[in-house]
Amino acid sequence: MKLTPHLNFNGNCKEALDCYVKILGAKMLMSMTYGDMPKGEGECSDPSYKAPPTDKIMHARIELPNGGGTIMACDVPADRYEKPTGFDLAINLTNVTEAERIYGALSENGKVIMPLGETFWAKKFAMFEDRFGTPWMINVEKER
Repeated sequence: MKLTPHLNFNGNCKEALDCYVKILGAKMLMSMTYGDMPKGEGECSDPSYKAPPTDKIMHARIELPNGGGTIMACDVPADRYEKPTGFDLAINLTNVTEAERIYGALSENGKVIMPLGETFWAKKFAMFEDRFGTPWMINVEKER
């Protein structure tokens, strides 16, 4: 069994995933737009549903390096988008320099909740939202 986070975006999924690929060293495994969907597929039974524009991401998946897992994502209709709450994507690292690099890049133009610093359990720990509104944590555990 694998647990794979799926992120919803408000029209900026491609920009966000391109950013994550670059910063995290991930690989884009697949990306499909609403325009790529075959006619008659993906019909929604809700008559109020209006799909995003055809150039927006219907389904995409990136793979993190070194077997670090995958993230799936899509753009959702603007009237159905909700800011992500109640979770964080947690990045666990062993290298402080790498944690500092990733924190600096992902938190740029975002909202810092807890800046990267030492805690009683971690050499470095941070909580923040990136510029796309995705909540993140970075953790470099202390050796026990």
